[in-house]
Amino acid sequence: MVTNKNFYLNRRNFLKLGAGTLVSSSAIAEELSKTNLDLVPSDSEYAYNYVNFYEFSTNKSECVKLANKSKLNDKAISIEISGLCENPMTLTDLSAFKIVERVYRLRCVEAWSMNLPWQGFELRELINLAKPTKEAKYVKFTSLYDPDIFPDQRFNGVLDYPYVEGLRLDEAMHPLTLLATGLYKEKLKAQNGAPIRLVVPWKYGFKYIKSIAKIEFTKEQPISSWEKYNPKEYGFYANVNPNVAHPRWSQASHRVLGSFFKEDTQMFNGYEEEVGYLYKDLDLRKNF
Repeated sequence: MVTNKNFYLNRRNFLKLGAGTLVSSSAIAEELSKTNLDLVPSDSEYAYNYVNFYEFSTNKSECVKLANKSKLNDKAISIEISGLCENPMTLTDLSAFKIVERVYRLRCVEAWSMNLPWQGFELRELINLAKPTKEAKYVKFTSLYDPDIFPDQRFNGVLDYPYVEGLRLDEAMHPLTLLATGLYKEKLKAQNGAPIRLVVPWKYGFKYIKSIAKIEFTKEQPISSWEKYNPKEYGFYANVNPNVAHPRWSQASHRVLGSFFKEDTQMFNGYEEEVGYLYKDLDLRKNF
């Protein structure tokens, strides 16, 4: 269990309120900190060395080597905020945002997992600052495009670059959704998506777009990079669902890095009480 059982009964209603304007961010952050009580962070060696960042390499070890040598470690945060919003901007200063610490499960579509202690701020704070218009239904994220830093961009590797991801606006506004700038109380390393990345703990890890350079508010659903690459295997939603297998392997269980035995995969990666209401009218077998 991640959540204190005494808090479970009222959590869904609390978080639904939190997605609006009746409950302050500080109050929500205080309640969400209770999700950390029983979740022990994985050894940082896994987080720093067992990573997927295809812009560097499809090989995990080579990715880390290239990332450690790259100029990405020195990049400052700079995100262009645009699209259907009243307050477009270029975000370079995070002083307006409340930095929080959250320990979340990370479940990879490759059927392994780890627990990670993130530092960052709730994405909804940025959204409220940008003031999306009524026409905005989605948030599109685009990663940094710099072939001098990323070899796979230079050689036109597996994916079309820059990397693109997307969320429905209500998913982006959920208090669990973070823009992370740190991990293990250190600033993000290059292999972990420096200088800033998305964290959505109820979705598979490929949804956590790294090195974000642009955020756009759109009316139409964005086409994410992995969805474009193979829509039969990687859907837009990418919600962790043990009942929907990947076409080439089961998602019913996973291996926690550092543990010999597999564990059963929980619906929405264990965050069903917090986020299940977002999908109550959605066929999750078609919208995977």
